[in-house]
Amino acid sequence: MTIHRLGSHIVECVRIANMISQHGEQFLRRVYTQQEIQYCSDRGTPNHLYAARWAAKEAILKCLTSKQLQGVQWTDMEVIVDSEGEPRVALAGQAKQCADAIGIAEILLTLAHCRSYATATAISLLGDSG
Repeated sequence: MTIHRLGSHIVECVRIANMISQHGEQFLRRVYTQQEIQYCSDRGTPNHLYAARWAAKEAILKCLTSKQLQGVQWTDMEVIVDSEGEPRVALAGQAKQCADAIGIAEILLTLAHCRSYATATAISLLGDSG
């Protein structure tokens, strides 16, 4: 596989906490999938986990930058945690169509957070052709 693009993003955890506090369920349902909401809500520091997923979605968007991004919804990008505890990217809807059009076979993802900030880095990989 060939590296296509690198995306990185950092966000203040308090910014996401404030959005959740101000807009509640409406914000959560607009930005996060039901599985992401369940995962974050079941943990001791949900605001940090929500912030890390926000950063991940921003980083993923940077990997998908193209003309087809119009219509991509936040919930078209999902951060799943695999059986080994590693974050994985699942795309749906317009985000998946965009990735398919570019030839992206996989998006690698890493997340980190502390008390103040959450960060994510995504690397899109093109599938081998031929």
